[in-house]
Amino acid sequence: MSLPSPYATFLCVEETTAFEKITRGRNRMKSSTKDQIRGKLHEVKGTVKEKAGQVTNNPDLEADGRNEKLTGKVQKKIGQIEKVFDT
Repeated sequence: MSLPSPYATFLCVEETTAFEKITRGRNRMKSSTKDQIRGKLHEVKGTVKEKAGQVTNNPDLEADGRNEKLTGKVQKKIGQIEKVFDT
């Protein structure tokens, strides 16, 4: 059993909206900072998907959550590395 696609669409819209709220009205952010923020958002979204998969006994959703969480960790680490080279 997988969650309907509106749920996935909602998560993507919420992620974009949250990122826009964080960055709205401020000076231009460095790409390293954006990568770190987006990475953290992916980690949180992945954790939610993973827990939802566990609760609904849906191994596909749980695996998708683990993959997204890992992707977020990688993106956050890339942002940290870029920050070292920016300074």
